[in-house]
Amino acid sequence: MITTLAIGLSLALLLGIAAQKLKLSPLVGYLVAGMLVGALFVTAQPGGSTLWGIAVDASTVNDFSHIGVVLLLFGVGLQFHFKDLLAVQAVALPGAIVCMVTRALFGAVFYYWLVQDSGWLSAMLFGACMCVSSTVVLTRVLADNKVLSTPAGHTALGWLVVEDIFTIVLLVLIPVFFGGESLGPALGWLVVKLTLLVFCVAFLGKRIIEKTLTYVARSTSDELFTLSVLVIALGIAVLSSTAFHISLEFGAFLSGMVVGQSKFAARAASDALPMRDAFAVLFFVSVGMGFRGGEIIEHWQLALSAILLTFFAKPIVAYIMVRLLRKPSRMALMVGTSLSQVGEFSFILASLIAGTYGLLPDYAVNVITGTAIITITLNAALYRFVPRLVKYFEDRGIGVKQSSGGLPAPAEDVNRVIMVGYGPCGKILTDILSSYHVEVVIIEMNIDTVTRLTRQGKLVLHGDARQRTILKLAGVEKARAIMITSFAAPTAEITSAARSISPDIAVMAYTAYHQTAFALRKEMPKGDENSLFFSGEEEVALAMTSTLLTYFGATEEQIARETAHARDSFTRTAILRMKKRKAPQDNRI
Repeated sequence: MITTLAIGLSLALLLGIAAQKLKLSPLVGYLVAGMLVGALFVTAQPGGSTLWGIAVDASTVNDFSHIGVVLLLFGVGLQFHFKDLLAVQAVALPGAIVCMVTRALFGAVFYYWLVQDSGWLSAMLFGACMCVSSTVVLTRVLADNKVLSTPAGHTALGWLVVEDIFTIVLLVLIPVFFGGESLGPALGWLVVKLTLLVFCVAFLGKRIIEKTLTYVARSTSDELFTLSVLVIALGIAVLSSTAFHISLEFGAFLSGMVVGQSKFAARAASDALPMRDAFAVLFFVSVGMGFRGGEIIEHWQLALSAILLTFFAKPIVAYIMVRLLRKPSRMALMVGTSLSQVGEFSFILASLIAGTYGLLPDYAVNVITGTAIITITLNAALYRFVPRLVKYFEDRGIGVKQSSGGLPAPAEDVNRVIMVGYGPCGKILTDILSSYHVEVVIIEMNIDTVTRLTRQGKLVLHGDARQRTILKLAGVEKARAIMITSFAAPTAEITSAARSISPDIAVMAYTAYHQTAFALRKEMPKGDENSLFFSGEEEVALAMTSTLLTYFGATEEQIARETAHARDSFTRTAILRMKKRKAPQDNRI
């Protein structure tokens, strides 16, 4: 077993690094590593020859891959929040449903047409496997291209939430439909067992899980907390399978949702997700080990159809749906392109359908694996050109509406920030925000600076940010935040003007002195969490402290604790100074 794990993980590490260097998803490296393990270290017959006489036990890798699947679904549940779906439901819900149905029908038609002696049932199941994109790949691609936090990124993630729910429903229903029992009673029992399982885990189990994690957290042992998370994930998965006869995957997803709603969600994610990733690597290696390239060549027509369906038909249908829902072409292009791949859930579905119930031939699973490898590679390589393509067209006024003030109207799918002042601080902030595809509108009083920025193609207005007219021309109604980057700017007046137009806008301002920042904080309404004031004195002191503690070998936790303590100290000092100023003068000796 140790040899098997060492070979599989070592090859996965080397090829994952190679894929990363080539700016591809590491998943490609893991799958190729599985192919090499299957070709070099696994024999089809007992006693067959292998490289250097070392044999790998495929069943061991397969067993560990099941743990990877369970932890993968636990991680999905841990990061699943209905509020994220509700925020983009107007686009993600109808768009994902229509696209999945369309892609499944296209896949079924291709399969039925190209595969002889195939029935519509197998064709529809093949189509279902082809209509689910990879959560791991999409998240990584969006993050690498710095669009994960944009409205287009949020929509794509919401889209995937719908696809994940669809996959989990299939994993629950497939054993019912093809388990050999009468459909009516089986569905009835499924509803009863699902209700009982959800009640036990979501209501009764939630209290037990909360108390258990609280008790373990107080022990200050990181190992025990990690072990607790692992026991909860695997324990509830096994409980759902043995006691309620529902798939392990659904139980793991449910347990992840329960932990994700607790106060330990962040710590559980930080502890469990690295462990999940380690076992998930073995899952992808296991998938690669079962891949047979010869079958792809033999059934090249089906493979080519699957690749074209995934890489072209999926994004085109998604693009059309987003545009039909009256969203900008920028969002449609980014969402559609991000979905042009299939991944882990396609493997899980295909393995269940083919391996457990024999409803798909093995070569169909190989076609899905080959399609995943090719589309993941192409998706990661080509997506980085999409933001550049969008910017190229927008710089030339294509697809950009003009407002009465001459600036492009605030795009619905872009986060807009208003930058007051373009000194060194404003320039740094503008460059960073622009690299993350945040739309920055600059308000600047220096006409020479305005002229230069206009030539550079930046969104800039010449005027006083205290004037409501200027703020409206800058699109303050649609802006997420206004940043005042000059310590000499009339911060209170600008904040008042901006809030009179957009009451919920976030305000961030730079001041030279700590006392000034504290006074501005005191002037804001009680409970206002959208106003942040930064002083040069505070930030320099904190930066120097953090650097020095790092030099002395302090941990991140110690640095964070000392930084928080210093901020509290700043606040207490400012309160004392204000009280002294208000106190009556006493000249007695």
